Amino acid sequence: MAVVLDDHLVTLTCDNCGDTVAGPRMASDAEVVWPLVSEHGWSGSPLAHGPHRCAHCTQLGPAAAGVPGGILGIEHLGAVTVVTVAGDVDVDTGDTLGIALRHAADMGGHVLVDLGGTDLLDSTALGLLVRAHRHAAERGALLCVASRSPLIRQVLRVTRLDEVFPVADTRADALARLQSRAVVLDASE
Repeated sequence: MAVVLDDHLVTLTCDNCGDTVAGPRMASDAEVVWPLVSEHGWSGSPLAHGPHRCAHCTQLGPAAAGVPGGILGIEHLGAVTVVTVAGDVDVDTGDTLGIALRHAADMGGHVLVDLGGTDLLDSTALGLLVRAHRHAAERGALLCVASRSPLIRQVLRVTRLDEVFPVADTRADALARLQSRAVVLDASE
């Protein structure tokens, strides 16, 4: 993946097809490329490092796993923002998850954290999930986690976090749960 940051311009290259987009470099945090990614319908890391996929390749589905502690994508599907995580999420890689969860909160809807490509969460990651759940609840939204990993499910069970927010086996199950909740919320307004 290539991200070129010069004095006034950011250029992103799709990891899948090689397509590129360019836009003005934001004055804040030189490593944050999310405004460009979001504006063009791309998915991927909000940071300059990590995977990025163009709008066309994003429609093909999630990227292959294998990026240690990375964010494979941030997608907006109606009233749900999906954060797809891969690799171990620990004290060394938690910042990336934290940024992605803050972006999801800024979008205002429900949040789905897809941990299908993740086998390890440490206390840093658990803290980020609890904080994201709290922020979602404050705005009347729900955070849901998707994971089939026996280790992650055990950690969530032992810490009783599976009683705090819903945990689904698959991304599709979690998305269906959140989208049906969004319909109920829309009807009550």
